[in-house]
Amino acid sequence: MEWLSAENVVAVGTAVIGVVASAVMVWYERRVPRRKRIGYRVQMDNPIGDDVRSGRANVRLGLFDETPGMTDATLVLLRIENDGSQSIAGDDYTSRERHGLTAVFTDRTIRGVSVTQPPGTDHLMDHFTPAAGLSYEDGVLRIPRVPLNRGEHFKLLVLLSGGDVGREIRLIGGLRDGEVSPNRSTTPDDQPPLFSRAARLITVLLTACVVTLALIVVLRDDTPRPVGCETGTLTVTGSTAFEPVMRELAKKYQEDCEGSTIVVDPHGSTAGVRELAAAGAKSKAGSPPVVALSDGPKPSGLPQLRENRVAVSVFALVVNDDIPVRNLSLTDVRRLYRGEIRNWKQLGGPDRPVLLVSRDANSGTRQVFQRRVLGRGEIANSSLDCVHKDDPTAPVVRCELDSTDQVLNTVAKLPGAIGYSELNSATGFTGLHKLSLDGHTPSVEDLEHGTSDYPYREIEYAYTYGQPPADSLASSFLSYISRGSGQDVIRTHGHLPCGTPVGLRICGDG
Repeated sequence: MEWLSAENVVAVGTAVIGVVASAVMVWYERRVPRRKRIGYRVQMDNPIGDDVRSGRANVRLGLFDETPGMTDATLVLLRIENDGSQSIAGDDYTSRERHGLTAVFTDRTIRGVSVTQPPGTDHLMDHFTPAAGLSYEDGVLRIPRVPLNRGEHFKLLVLLSGGDVGREIRLIGGLRDGEVSPNRSTTPDDQPPLFSRAARLITVLLTACVVTLALIVVLRDDTPRPVGCETGTLTVTGSTAFEPVMRELAKKYQEDCEGSTIVVDPHGSTAGVRELAAAGAKSKAGSPPVVALSDGPKPSGLPQLRENRVAVSVFALVVNDDIPVRNLSLTDVRRLYRGEIRNWKQLGGPDRPVLLVSRDANSGTRQVFQRRVLGRGEIANSSLDCVHKDDPTAPVVRCELDSTDQVLNTVAKLPGAIGYSELNSATGFTGLHKLSLDGHTPSVEDLEHGTSDYPYREIEYAYTYGQPPADSLASSFLSYISRGSGQDVIRTHGHLPCGTPVGLRICGDG
């Protein structure tokens, strides 16, 4: 179902996580850590003596200056509160003494205590009596078992001497099924936070969820999946000239169709076609998952192979930049490849011997060259290194190489060398230049516009063994090549798709 797409599942899941996280945080904040809980906070700890040890200026008047022992006096305001979710009774305190809590002021001596309570809690004052355990000694203040309803608090203003401000202040005691813990105090000089810690955490979680949802909407690819996406593994073999196109098409198909694997393994047009025929003959499950690309039609004698016309490919003769020739007639090209022209000076070039750099017999590029330009086969191979003759009786040096890249690199390196290549591969290659034939420039655009009769071109075929099933990866991939983004890739690599109006006419003419 469409609503169960990966994007929608992630979006809904993220939203649910955000809502659940918020609810859990509220519940955790209100219930889990605060069943029975007394919190305390130091809201003031200020010097009222001369404050010599802290080094801060201090001016005193009246009793603060006249009362003995006030030179190092400090005032502490201690707030004690029920910040749990349940009320606290007198017998909830676990102390064995009469008092319930003990406040310890480290390194200081208590000189006086004043108890205050908020309006409406006058009943709390009845518990602050010596009989209930209220007392102090040195730096220890004993606090009675004061019952506190949820949210109630009281404050202790303690006058101390003998120590610095900021020394440790601890509240000791225990509660049945609860705890006594310090809280973060907001002192009179502090700027209170706009949000509580729980509110800030919930806000961060919700913000993260919203940002995640926004990123999913913005970054997801809304390009519709190709019709008939299939899974499995497919091997694409054959033409090395068409290899760059096949690699990009395979990559894009795999990105659009999860679960598909397309292996591009070219060995030349003829070798690829024969490999497909052998795989089909061995297959007991019908058409094997193999597609063979061929520059031109398959060899005769393979009736089981079914053709699909993919594109019109344009090829070009290339010559080393040492040779200034830019145009050759078909007649001169045929004389070159018959061995009748042995030196470039015979064609108005420099005094350089001709070096013919060709492809091996399995090459579709070579077969197209022989069929469309020469009208016959090439002369015999006479060199392994493309420089020296292995056969002294051969009219010219001629070598054979396994790939288009090898031909281009060799022609660019050897002065006097000439070879052939798929047009787009030769474009932009340094050290060599393309040749026009009978004044016609190798150009896909001119061919598409009908302004050129350039001969060195051929239809690119994709062969399968018989008719692959409609729900197979081979059938889906071939459909992908012939429409939409597949045609865009073919055109980007300098080929004319057979699916375009002009391409359909040229492909139909054969």
